[in-house]
Amino acid sequence: MYERKERPPERDRFAPYLASDRAEGLYNASLRRDDGEGRQVGAGGGPNLEDNQDEDPFNWTLTTGTTVGRALISAAQRLGETSGETARLDSQVLLAHVLKQNRSWLFAHHEHELSDGDCRRYADLITRRRRREPVAYLLGRKAFYGLEFGVDQRVLIPRPETELLVDLVLAQISDRAGRPVVVADVGTGSGAIAITVAMHAPEAKVYGIDISRDALDVAEENRRRLTPDGGPEFLEGDLLSPLPEPADVIVANLPYIADEEYSGLQSDVRDYEPRLALKAGAEGLDLIERLLAQLPDRVQTRGAVLLEISPRQGEVVQRMAQELRPKPSYVGLRRDYSGQVRMVTLEY
Repeated sequence: MYERKERPPERDRFAPYLASDRAEGLYNASLRRDDGEGRQVGAGGGPNLEDNQDEDPFNWTLTTGTTVGRALISAAQRLGETSGETARLDSQVLLAHVLKQNRSWLFAHHEHELSDGDCRRYADLITRRRRREPVAYLLGRKAFYGLEFGVDQRVLIPRPETELLVDLVLAQISDRAGRPVVVADVGTGSGAIAITVAMHAPEAKVYGIDISRDALDVAEENRRRLTPDGGPEFLEGDLLSPLPEPADVIVANLPYIADEEYSGLQSDVRDYEPRLALKAGAEGLDLIERLLAQLPDRVQTRGAVLLEISPRQGEVVQRMAQELRPKPSYVGLRRDYSGQVRMVTLEY
């Protein structure tokens, strides 16, 4: 996962390229095309973006031979209206991806000229990013816990705050050293949690469960690449129903967006990431409530349950867990690394 740092000296290095993009053919605003059915739309875009394409008829082209420096400056200018503070970083990450280089290479080779294919691929990515398609989907990958996971629009993009769940799971496994441990990752998506736990605790038996066959296909691809000789077992089904044995540790990052909140999500999320992995009823608690009801038959004695939640749901979920029968011996809230309540921990 990349993160924005203070702007490096390359800003001054690329300054000479700021002035004449339009004059030299780096921007093309002849923007609409016919989709074959009489509608005028722009290029690129994601699965839910027909309306956005009409509203943002942006298309951008680069002239063959454009240098790295000029391409980066021009792309950042085009992205600035929609990507805001990340425009410069996004333009760098995407060009490095096109050229199969790292970002530092760009700064040392700002006079390198782009081929026709490079220009076309970069222009396409910038156009799609301007329409707010997430960078992770444009790259086809996302870093999580030091590993790189393949992602696309079949799965939710792993978030940095979810790494705390992995820390908590590994701590639970460590506390059970010397005896077999079964871990169930519910709503596994790309398999980020399940695969990471399996790699760091190969002695544990790890299951990854998801109701989406598409998501499990992505998870299987990641498992084959990252843990070719082992890794978790992925199961298709609703919450804990396909789990073949009680688990010592149950971890779940389930959908928790309330219906009314969904329309207010950033367009990067709402228009591209799978709705099935986000929405969870009127209060955002439908799946969490159903999972809690399944726990008595699916968690081992002295087992632990780790749930990621919305910061606004902490007290509500804590109260729901305390009302379970049999009652957990401990129900606590944990904050993520940014200080927000993000996890509910149950111990039996």
